[in-house]
Amino acid sequence: MMGHIFLTSPSRTQPQLRNSYVLQRRVLTRVQYRRLSPSPSARAAYKSRLAPVSAPDSSSPARRLLVAGERSRAAFRSFHQSAGRWKAPARWWCWKQIHSATGAAAAAAAVAELELLVPRASGMDRHELGSAAEEIEKTPREGRPGPDMESEPAAERVAERVPPWREQLTVRGLVAALLIGVVYTVIVMKLSLTTGIVPTLNVSAALLAFLALRGWTHALDRLGIASRPFTRQENTVVQTCIVACYTIGFGGGFGSFLLGLDKKTYELSGASTPGNVPGSYKDPAIGWMMGFLLAVSFVGLLTLLPLRKVLVIDYKLTYPSGTATAVLINGFHTPQGDKNAKKQVLGFLKYFGISFFWSFFQWFYTGGDFCGFMQFPTFGLKAWKQSFFFDFSLTYVGAGMICSHLVNLSLLFGAVLSWGVMWPLMKKQEGNWYSAKASASSMTGLYGYKAFLCIALLIGDGSYNFFKVIIVTLNSIREKSKRSRLNRVTDADSVAIDDMQRNEVFNRDNIPSWVTYAGYILLSAIAVVAIPLIFRQVKWYYVVIAYLLAPALGFCNAYGTGLTDMNMGYNYGKVALFVFAAWAGKDNGVVAGLVTCGLVKQLVLVSADLMHDFKTAHLTLTSPRSMLVGQAVGTLMGCIVAPLTFFLFYEAFDIGNPEGYWKAPYALIYRNMAILGVEGFDALPKHCLQLCVAFFAFALLANVARDFLPRRFGRFVPLPMAMAVPFLVGANFAIDMCMGSLVVFLWHKLNGKKAALLIPAVASGLICGDGIWVFPSSLLALAKIKPPICMKFTPGS
Repeated sequence: MMGHIFLTSPSRTQPQLRNSYVLQRRVLTRVQYRRLSPSPSARAAYKSRLAPVSAPDSSSPARRLLVAGERSRAAFRSFHQSAGRWKAPARWWCWKQIHSATGAAAAAAAVAELELLVPRASGMDRHELGSAAEEIEKTPREGRPGPDMESEPAAERVAERVPPWREQLTVRGLVAALLIGVVYTVIVMKLSLTTGIVPTLNVSAALLAFLALRGWTHALDRLGIASRPFTRQENTVVQTCIVACYTIGFGGGFGSFLLGLDKKTYELSGASTPGNVPGSYKDPAIGWMMGFLLAVSFVGLLTLLPLRKVLVIDYKLTYPSGTATAVLINGFHTPQGDKNAKKQVLGFLKYFGISFFWSFFQWFYTGGDFCGFMQFPTFGLKAWKQSFFFDFSLTYVGAGMICSHLVNLSLLFGAVLSWGVMWPLMKKQEGNWYSAKASASSMTGLYGYKAFLCIALLIGDGSYNFFKVIIVTLNSIREKSKRSRLNRVTDADSVAIDDMQRNEVFNRDNIPSWVTYAGYILLSAIAVVAIPLIFRQVKWYYVVIAYLLAPALGFCNAYGTGLTDMNMGYNYGKVALFVFAAWAGKDNGVVAGLVTCGLVKQLVLVSADLMHDFKTAHLTLTSPRSMLVGQAVGTLMGCIVAPLTFFLFYEAFDIGNPEGYWKAPYALIYRNMAILGVEGFDALPKHCLQLCVAFFAFALLANVARDFLPRRFGRFVPLPMAMAVPFLVGANFAIDMCMGSLVVFLWHKLNGKKAALLIPAVASGLICGDGIWVFPSSLLALAKIKPPICMKFTPGS
């Protein structure tokens, strides 16, 4: 029963994530308590050692705390030598004796010693994590994990002052969040409009927030200007605000359901396609996009607010991403964290400069179509025609360094299967399966097969994980209710001092329930009125039904996310897309399906993200009230920044061109899913239905194999969701991301400790440098300033 489970971050970043991500929980039944309790003689020996501890001391309170701690540690060591190996019931019996003899101070010190010497039991089986199993490993043999907020004893933090929630919100923090949020919004917008793959950037955001504010405070100190200390609580709030801001950039639908409403995507889907009725489009505009986001993005913050204590404290859900972020932030605010931060700052700045100036250098050679290093035929011209080449995009190299090896290799496998095998074979069926006169972007031609086979893989993978998370959620709730009935007394006795401190801080700044309910009703009413005004095809009762179902759907998703770290908000949105598209009928189905997809997805997605943030707050002693305010401010920033950023891209580049760089593949995918919801399988090209069934089945079988095969085999099964993306986008970006994986692999082989420290900083620098160049390049494009050189490759004579 005793042991550890070690969760490695999927981004393979900080040493704190690799060596300190320990989820330790006690499992102790009454039978074990009776069986393992210390003997009467051992109890007497230990009580005799407690006599000096309770002696009066006239020194200061801090001195009394230290003396009590030293005496209790001496008593513990004596008992440990006489009583033999410690068991969990003996630990807690001694804790009670210390508490009665010395008070809370001695208890904290004794528990600190006990926790350091005796590992906690694991309360979470690795198989409960489902498809996240590839991110789970046992504790490495080379060493025990270092201390973190899950294992750091309360005695080591007893002197820490937890600032009030208003002091955790600072002007400098919000300014830093806005600036970093703008940068990351540009980055995720570029990723959404090129391939649609956006890696998890939470760790990178926490790193940049720490570097920015710690650098600011150090600069003021050197100038002799007094400043407020930079605390882990402020760091947590700023990181939350940044993530909430840039999440709107890719979660707001600018590369998927909102862009699927524009006229270009309507034409790409085929103006004569059944179900794609004339007039079923709405061209992008800043006004209605900003209004839609403001109407739907805040309700999700209130959906599960009354249940935050249930999910975080009572159910003790792990929320792996939230826990990883907390471990990272806690590691920053230590003496060792300051030393590591200096190295990371240098690494970030170095590779930020390299990436920015490399992008600037490349620009001079892109003075025409298919020009520049982005079209370099790395493997020859024949491979280049099938999109197999390295395009020197440091954004995707950095993204590959953050994503796991499995994701990157799955992308490459999907690219080889589609562009290396299937599309060349289907090209030979031109004139037989599809018309030879169909354009390259027509849904009645080869492009239709690419789109619908991609959709089949996405739906198959999403459906399996959707039902799996629901089953895992229901089983976990049932098991927890059984355990609560059997072990209610034992669980109450086994709460550690550090957990009590976290729980106290988490419950201190309570948010009144009437505020939550009144806000939910008010924001829902605004959405019910505003959304039908923006989209005439969406009836008001569609919105009412979505908001009535939101709390139940949000709870299921938040609970499943806490267990598996898989946010299924996009899959809930796809289910809503099919349901409402079919309900609205042929004339209004496409627009109604796309809009309600975004509505439901945003409600469910935001509520689960907020629970991740509350888990981080719980482990960093941050007030949930300040976290909610930070999340709301970041969401407001995103609702303003994201539409403006999108229009900068939309006006400067050819967004949605399937033959260009800015393909925005998910816009076409979502629109065709809406057409499927309206017309059914009649919308598919010849033989496409049979192929879609085969790929749907492959996605299901691949997930089953990953979950049920032994780990040594299952970890090599590719991810269908990742395989699907190159079907439409091409193979070049998959090669870029595999290059990032290769860099990480070789770096770990050469110097694993240095790699673990610097990989997040280097990857962030590569992504940010290339991403920032989008600003000047888009301004040059708007000013009609073209590059002077076109570097193009042609066959030799």
